[in-house]
Amino acid sequence: MRRALIFGLILAALAAVGIFYLRESPVTVQVATVERQVPLRIYGLGTVEARILSKIGFESGGSLISLAADAGDRIMRGKEIAVLNAAVQQARVERARAALAANSAALAKAEALHVRIRAVLTQIQATNRRQQELVRQNVTSAQRAEEAQRDENVARADLAVAEAEVKVVQSQRVDVEAALRQEEAILGQFRLVAPYDATIIARHAEAGAVVKAGDPIFTLIDPLSIWVQIYVDEERAGRLALNQPATIRLRSQPQEEFKGKIARIGLESDRVNEERRIWISCEDCPQQLYLGEQADARILTAVRESALMVPEVAVSGFDGRRGRVWLVREGRLHETELTFGARDDRGRVEITGGLPEGALVVSALAPGLRAGRRAHAETRP
Repeated sequence: MRRALIFGLILAALAAVGIFYLRESPVTVQVATVERQVPLRIYGLGTVEARILSKIGFESGGSLISLAADAGDRIMRGKEIAVLNAAVQQARVERARAALAANSAALAKAEALHVRIRAVLTQIQATNRRQQELVRQNVTSAQRAEEAQRDENVARADLAVAEAEVKVVQSQRVDVEAALRQEEAILGQFRLVAPYDATIIARHAEAGAVVKAGDPIFTLIDPLSIWVQIYVDEERAGRLALNQPATIRLRSQPQEEFKGKIARIGLESDRVNEERRIWISCEDCPQQLYLGEQADARILTAVRESALMVPEVAVSGFDGRRGRVWLVREGRLHETELTFGARDDRGRVEITGGLPEGALVVSALAPGLRAGRRAHAETRP
């Protein structure tokens, strides 16, 4: 019994010594060091998109009789790529042309009549002048002079009617020409042409199909308008600005990095995901890109000449500006509150204030951290 008691006391003493050693022995911690030329980057994930994308179709409905392009084709502006059956509209155009020809004939007839009546009026005016002169000389009767004046007045009225007829036919010509242009414009809607130099992404119909006005036949993009649309956390988006440089990686080519810069910053954030949309133009991306392909980007917002960076996971109670960290000061651990600034794409945050002189910031949390405990600091190579 006595031997068991002694043995128990020894075990208790050893346990106490072990606990004391574990609690009071120095703990080895990793600490952050000042770095030079620190790039501050923001990470974003998104997809390859096209700024200019169009779903094009006919302004009129009908049956497709031919398609001259397919998905993947490069087409030049003005190239005919699809045609509708236009037999009915062609007949309307011919009818409008016939109406224009009839108007031209009517105008020629009216102008000829106008010339004839003017010539008759000239002759009647001469006769009337002679009759009026004979009346003054008492050579002829006043009745004949009155009849001559009446004939001139009638001829003048006929000339006015002829002039009005010419104007009526001319005004009708304006209407007929406008009607012809309208029918020809509608006929042009039965041909689908490329609105710009483009690449065809998709073909939505085949020859023989009956389509309605506005139905998409092709989806086009301007290959020069390809860019990357990414989403950035609102917390990190405040330092973004136009033309900031970026590196882009594509899902299909993860080993390659391509250069780009911010071309547009969205003015509206996603209210659910709390993200901001950023569009990055690519300067040296491959010629063949695929819309919707996943891509990520790292945007360089600044370069610090020197900065003390600490992993965000080593900061407790971090609210985006302030948080608490463990320090090694005079060989012992202390916890204090610091202020922080910019973040980088490696999950680190810049310490900007509150650090006591000579103190080292613990960069990796470890078991056994306790205020006042002795600590041995080491830096990661």
